[in-house]
Amino acid sequence: MSRTITITAAALTALLAFGPAMAADEANVAPGLTYGGAPLGLHGADPVALLDQGTNAEGNASFAAAHEGVAYYFASEENLKAFEANPARYAPQYGGFCAFGVSVGKKFDGDPSFAAVLNDKLYVFLNKDVYEAYLKDQAGTIEKAEGNWTKIEHTAATAL
Repeated sequence: MSRTITITAAALTALLAFGPAMAADEANVAPGLTYGGAPLGLHGADPVALLDQGTNAEGNASFAAAHEGVAYYFASEENLKAFEANPARYAPQYGGFCAFGVSVGKKFDGDPSFAAVLNDKLYVFLNKDVYEAYLKDQAGTIEKAEGNWTKIEHTAATAL
């Protein structure tokens, strides 16, 4: 009986620790928690592979790290170590939400299949059409997104 209470208390503690930050949709994460206690970001794709290698590599739960309440998976131990050395560099911009969506004041899902690196920063997009719209005005899209993110970062996606 006490084991069940301990597990329930631990789960509740994890939810309370990450719940308030996630309640306002500050990061685009999968529902539920990873084994490490944080929700999964980037659909499980390896952010180091996306940023440094230009490939969409599927991460592995064996190589996981959390940053700002979001768990990220990596394709290798080397990528995990690179992330741990500088997580702010590798974390996707706008909490992993679609950069084009943020540029128009919305929080759309960011799919790592449609990712771009600009000025050594990782951006993800909703789909192919949205990614192609971004390509027509990369700097303008990012400039608008930068201005909007400070306004919408702490707002639930459904409220936008």
